[in-house]
Amino acid sequence: MGTTVAGLAPGLSRKLKKVLESRIDTPDLLSSLNTLSSFYDENTPQSRRNLRSNIEKRALSINREFVDASLAAQLALDSVENEVNALAECCDSIAKALNSCSASTGDIISTTERLKQELETTTQRQEIVACFLRDYQLSPEEINALRDEELNENFFKALSHVQEIHANCKVLLRTHHQRAGLELMDMMAVYQEGAYERLCRWVQAECRKLGDTDNPEVGELLKTAVRYLRERSVLFKYCAEEVANMRHNALFRRFISALTRGGPGGLPRPIEVHAHDPLRYVGDMLGWLHQALASEHELVQVLLDPDAVVDTEQTTNKLSNDFENGSGKAEPDLMFVLDRIFEGVCRPFKLRVEQVLQSQPSLIVSYKLSNTLEFYSYTISDLLGRNTALCNTLWVLKDAAQKTFFDILKGRGEKLLRYPPLVAVDLSPPPAVREGVSLLLEIIDTHNSMMFPASGQKPAFDPVISAILDPIIQMCEQAAEAHKSKGAGHSSRRSRMSSDSGQLTRSSVDAILSNNSSASSSQTSETPSKIFLINCLCSIQQPLSGQDVAAEYVKRLGAMIDNHLHVLVEKEVDGILRRCNLLEKMPQFHNEVGTPLAEMEDTSPIILSECLKALFGLILGSESSLPEFEMMQVPRLRSEASVGVARSLAETYELIYNAIMDTKNGYPDPRSLARHPPNQIRTILGI
Repeated sequence: MGTTVAGLAPGLSRKLKKVLESRIDTPDLLSSLNTLSSFYDENTPQSRRNLRSNIEKRALSINREFVDASLAAQLALDSVENEVNALAECCDSIAKALNSCSASTGDIISTTERLKQELETTTQRQEIVACFLRDYQLSPEEINALRDEELNENFFKALSHVQEIHANCKVLLRTHHQRAGLELMDMMAVYQEGAYERLCRWVQAECRKLGDTDNPEVGELLKTAVRYLRERSVLFKYCAEEVANMRHNALFRRFISALTRGGPGGLPRPIEVHAHDPLRYVGDMLGWLHQALASEHELVQVLLDPDAVVDTEQTTNKLSNDFENGSGKAEPDLMFVLDRIFEGVCRPFKLRVEQVLQSQPSLIVSYKLSNTLEFYSYTISDLLGRNTALCNTLWVLKDAAQKTFFDILKGRGEKLLRYPPLVAVDLSPPPAVREGVSLLLEIIDTHNSMMFPASGQKPAFDPVISAILDPIIQMCEQAAEAHKSKGAGHSSRRSRMSSDSGQLTRSSVDAILSNNSSASSSQTSETPSKIFLINCLCSIQQPLSGQDVAAEYVKRLGAMIDNHLHVLVEKEVDGILRRCNLLEKMPQFHNEVGTPLAEMEDTSPIILSECLKALFGLILGSESSLPEFEMMQVPRLRSEASVGVARSLAETYELIYNAIMDTKNGYPDPRSLARHPPNQIRTILGI
């Protein structure tokens, strides 16, 4: 078989090999076989021979069907091609026409562009001219409003335009158009000066009308005029002076009318109806001035400072604070105007208050007047400022009322010192002390009930206390000195009488006590005087102890009482030691000397024994042997004085006892000389 295949022709061999090598399971071969089976019905030799022609016929039939089906599309494409060709011919004709028109209209287009640029330039120039006329020229209507028409809103609009033009000219001067700027500025200055002069005359005329009524209303037009006029300080000052003069006269008439005629229909009643009552009289005048100041301040602020917001709470401190801080352009003008307005009422108010002070009011009334004037001085100073006529008047009157008050106190104190009272038998304080303390307590109650402004400090009350109590204390001291001198005279006469009686029959201890009683009489005569002073000071201190304003003075009184009590105890102890003949020996017990005390004459055992017996006799004797200060009215001080005497005696005895027991002093039998140890003496004395 291989030989047969190899012996075939090369072409046939190649085809046969291709058939043998082809794969029968490929999708294309299978699809072809399926298609072939649709029209290859019989497998006969004839059919196999005609297979190729059948396939070609079938392909031809299919192509013919395709041609028939696409004939309509071919016809449509032919028509489209014809229309496209016609359209291309039209476009060519249009392009030729456009080319011919473009050549003919080139001049027209260039002319149009040139005219358009010229139109834009002209429009810009027109806008510049309009802006220039608006920013640098006045319209005839505005010129007429500034010169001829009545003052109204058009006048202020034109004046604002003039000010804007004047400001714009300053900008123009910074460019190369300086000459035009200067000419325009001169022209606007003429318009502006004329307008401001006219405005000033109109404002002055309107301000004169404000003086005709008590509570004038300020119109919006006048506020606007003042707002514009503030730009010219000189003209504004003229108008402010006009307002001040008009309101000055009006306020003076209102004040005199309130004093003499009262309100409409007699209500409220005239202030001078209460001239017999100094406090109400002065208080009503001050209240009227304070109320008038508030209303005038509101009026002046609305008129001269229209942009400020008027608030009743701000009126208490805005004016003076802003002026002191230097803030606000119109504040000095407000200060000047208000000062000028109230300058007229200062003299009648001052004369009437001085008449009240010269009418010799009582002490309490004088003090209340002084406090009332001080309160209103601070209050009105907060509203008006310190350096004004009304405030200066108030401070002067306050000082005068205070001087009147202290003059009354001074006269009262001089009278007390001129005629000091006698000391009572029971050493009680004189009635003048109780009267002075009662008066001071009444003044303290008045002081505590007074109102004080927030910006002012409470006045010092110590000068008032000193002015009342210092003369009373000096009076008590003079009375105590007189009583001491009188007591010394009586004691000297008693000592002369006792010296005539015989003393030989007495014991040695009694002789020591009797001999030294006359020597100590001049010292013990101070005891009633000191007790009297302590009683007087206590009667002043105790009622004032609960008063805060008198706390410092109460401390001073306590120190004085302690000092007098200390001196009283010292004098009593010295008197007891003198009676026992020990006082002059005490320096020897205090100072250590080389010589033993037993060998010295004053401190020999015999003499010291007699002295100690006398001291034991006083300590161990009856209850009346030691002072108990029964005349002292304060039990606590009485107890302190008694305890002080006992403690001082115990300390003195302990010093003597230690000296006796000291072997350096050479006492032969110290136990028999000082029989009682110090602790026993302390127990006996109750300390």
